[in-house]
Amino acid sequence: MLVITGGGGFIGSALAAALNEEGRADLVIVDRFGSGEKWRNIAKRDFFEIVPIEGLLAWLERFGDQVEAVFHLGANSSTTERDADHIIANNLNYTIALWRWCTEAGRPLIYASSAATYGDGSAGFDDSGGIETFKRLRPLNLYGWSKHAFDLWALREAEAGHAPPRWIGLKFFNVFGPNEYHKGDMMASSPRIRRGSPPASRSDYSNRTGRITATASSCATSSTSRIALP
Repeated sequence: MLVITGGGGFIGSALAAALNEEGRADLVIVDRFGSGEKWRNIAKRDFFEIVPIEGLLAWLERFGDQVEAVFHLGANSSTTERDADHIIANNLNYTIALWRWCTEAGRPLIYASSAATYGDGSAGFDDSGGIETFKRLRPLNLYGWSKHAFDLWALREAEAGHAPPRWIGLKFFNVFGPNEYHKGDMMASSPRIRRGSPPASRSDYSNRTGRITATASSCATSSTSRIALP
């Protein structure tokens, strides 16, 4: 089985579609759907089970031996969120817990970092220099900092020999496409402009956009499964 956190969200549901196209229906979708229309993002998807966000770690303790890999794409992606305790719990500590589980269980972890970690771009966009290069980055908001904090934590853990057998961090820039409507003010500017709404301020990263579809998502997410999975 493949676990996809944020599997009902924008990129997560596109990944699920791409994996379905590759013949994978053994997907565990981890997300919070509420009373809105977000459930429609997975209405056409084949999956094994839906697990609530708060129940994933307990689920892994029971069924983790059947898991091949974890795609951790879920987070609070609001660049205007001001509740630091909420962001730390959901973006930083939750990811740390999944890293530790994957390390102990010997399972690959593919997680979503963010281009928001680059801040205004003045420190460059090169991730190849290790911890010292990462430490020069200056995110401009709480969301970007939470992703950056985990990147640094992961690099230190890997350097100390405490890491999943394979792990990949993905930095998505400003993207848009189907299944994004539930994001409200954090929806990418392009579709909002077409509907007559002003774009939200996105000063924390490049305003270049790329369209995400079930096929396009394969270039970054589904394709990493070929690298990360045994």
